Amino acid sequence: MPSGKRPNMTNLIIVESPTKAPTIKSYLGSSYKVVASKGHVRDLPKSTLGVDVENHFKPHYINIRGKGDLIRELKKEAQNADRVFLATDPDREGEAIAWHLVNTLGIPASKVRRVAFNEITKGAVKEAIKKPREIDMDLVNAQQARRLLDRIVGYKLSPFLWKNVRSGLSAGRVQSVATRIIVDRENEIRAFVPKEYWTVEADLTAPDGETFTVRYYGDEGGDRRDLNNESEAAAVVRDVTGKSFTAKEIRRYTKYKNPAPPFTTSTMQQEASRKLNFQSQRTMKVAQELYEGIHLGTENGGSQGLITYMRTDSLRISAEAQTAALAYIGEAYGSEYVPAAPRVYKTKSGAQDAHEAIRPAKVTLVPKAIRKYLSADQYKLYKLIWERFVASQMQNAELSVVSGTFTAAGRDFRASGYTVAFPGFMAVYEESRDEPDADGNAKIPALREGEKLASGDILPAQHFTEPPPRYTEASLIKFLEEKGIGRPSTYTPIITIIISRGYVARQGKSLAPTPLGEVTTGLMVQSFPNIVDEHFTAEMESSLDAVERGENTMEALLSDFYGDFAKSLDAAMDSVSKENVEIPVEETDIICEKCGAKMVVKNGRYGKFAACPNYPNCKNTKPLEAPAEPAKKIEIAPFKCELCGSDMVLRTGRYGSFYACSNYPTCKFTKPKTRPLGVKCPSCGGDLVTKYGRNHSVFYACSNYPTCQFSSWDQPTAETCPTCGGILYRKKSKNILVCKTEGCSFQKDCPPETETDAEM
Repeated sequence: MPSGKRPNMTNLIIVESPTKAPTIKSYLGSSYKVVASKGHVRDLPKSTLGVDVENHFKPHYINIRGKGDLIRELKKEAQNADRVFLATDPDREGEAIAWHLVNTLGIPASKVRRVAFNEITKGAVKEAIKKPREIDMDLVNAQQARRLLDRIVGYKLSPFLWKNVRSGLSAGRVQSVATRIIVDRENEIRAFVPKEYWTVEADLTAPDGETFTVRYYGDEGGDRRDLNNESEAAAVVRDVTGKSFTAKEIRRYTKYKNPAPPFTTSTMQQEASRKLNFQSQRTMKVAQELYEGIHLGTENGGSQGLITYMRTDSLRISAEAQTAALAYIGEAYGSEYVPAAPRVYKTKSGAQDAHEAIRPAKVTLVPKAIRKYLSADQYKLYKLIWERFVASQMQNAELSVVSGTFTAAGRDFRASGYTVAFPGFMAVYEESRDEPDADGNAKIPALREGEKLASGDILPAQHFTEPPPRYTEASLIKFLEEKGIGRPSTYTPIITIIISRGYVARQGKSLAPTPLGEVTTGLMVQSFPNIVDEHFTAEMESSLDAVERGENTMEALLSDFYGDFAKSLDAAMDSVSKENVEIPVEETDIICEKCGAKMVVKNGRYGKFAACPNYPNCKNTKPLEAPAEPAKKIEIAPFKCELCGSDMVLRTGRYGSFYACSNYPTCKFTKPKTRPLGVKCPSCGGDLVTKYGRNHSVFYACSNYPTCQFSSWDQPTAETCPTCGGILYRKKSKNILVCKTEGCSFQKDCPPETETDAEM
């Protein structure tokens, strides 16, 4: 491709999301125009299969309904441009969107430039523009293969479910496997038989008077022994009661603990679920916002992406990012926190490794320093990503471990614990766990081997083994990743779809199968064992990866799959009937006033409703009352009412959010919610804030109002006029900065800004 640039050459950059456009535009000159495709512009039709299985699986794409005006506008922009840079996301889906844009807009090959960046920062964007490439058709074909495969399974299986279960149902290739995993876990829980076991704990007192607790381990000199019933536990208690214990063995050693690696998509979703209580959909939405760009004020460089691309299964970190992290750690925490050699984490086999791990784009953008520019969710997730990355590059933690074996009457008891000798990475971050640490952390006093210890209470306790827990979003994503089912971009859609289709329901943080999900899974296992087999699905993912690497073709993959699938479908259609399938009914407490029966839950075109089970003899129906919404958490302001001294609370009105006195209606004092602008007031030196007037109009005012009544419709900036030294203002609807000092007419061009005040 030619690299030279003639004068006045016009360049068009097409991105997926409108949110990215202003950020990228701010990094480039006036010869670049940035527009958004808003995702895909064409897809398979919804009303038909859209795949010609008899003609080499040729897809039939159509323009997405409702995008006609956008396509015409993009086509016009592409025709007027000398070069068209396709800057869609750096993954299979983004590559396919770029390919669809070329075909839909009719962009000549001589104009097309494919660019991709792992992070939306000034350096990364400019570097990508300098090094365009061609569209990678292997990536495109891998995306097409997945899309066509899922379309064939969904559109061929759905009529089977309509015929034998219920109309309106749909099946999916990976979603059916995920549902089966949850159903299988539920069956494990039902089949689980609790097993009794006992523990015996003893309170011991050291010679210096310090007390601690030890637990029965086994008979002296032998291996660990379980106590299976009360009589075995009672025998241990009887033997050691009233006896002194001897410190048989005391071990002290240093244990080194490694930090967790930086986030992949899967581990980010898991940790956000554990630490922040975010559902995966919420996590990915916020991560997308952080990646696409946040306006951080002029003092921080304006709009920029805060994290690298958030759909990745790689643990790789660029040398530049690692060097910056080590420099920051040495400056912020001290040289002893910097490891002797940079840390390198091995990406698991089978990972695509197309991008880096998820990390902050600039490690020097410390979360607390930019908190005022972020929404609550953005701050929480950015802080989690930042801390995980910084910790992953830090020195090991050193733990001083002490463990002891204590014996009495031929019975051994044990205890262990640790203290932190050097925190290392733990000074920043510790990974959470699904299960609590079973080792415990007993506080053992300084003892010598052979010392005698007095015993106090000897307490036996009965326990029962517990069934495996239901999956949560975090544990299901972890299982899917371990088994190779799905890829980083698919975890969230998988969970969203099985819940929205009624196959799985949330119960607190847990995921439980519905009766519909269990019946459908049973039918799928009977008729299509391969489709709902986790190993088969994982192998299919590997086959799609082979297409991406150019080692297999899309047609060969689809052909290999379709032959056996079509045979199974024909056999199932002939052998299964609706009479063989029974969905358990969900009873309500509503009594039918016509016949006295307990009404049951039914699904209709407008959702669930209560119906008489004696239909068609009794056709009575009733609407189901929606569950009461939980009370909203009241946000209390960090300041008091200026009239009566009561708490101020956040309220929402027709013009947005505002603070009101909690003593309303006795006290009717209110104060608008504002956002700091990061600029000082030219009148009094106070902080300028963004405010909202009628019809959501935006203006800027001093936070010291009413003492200072400075306000402006144009946005004050931190830049000063080079002519007179006054403040420069950004003119509304115009990309210019102007000086408003009397007698000064200075103005200059500037890139557009975005409004990021999403919380208001």
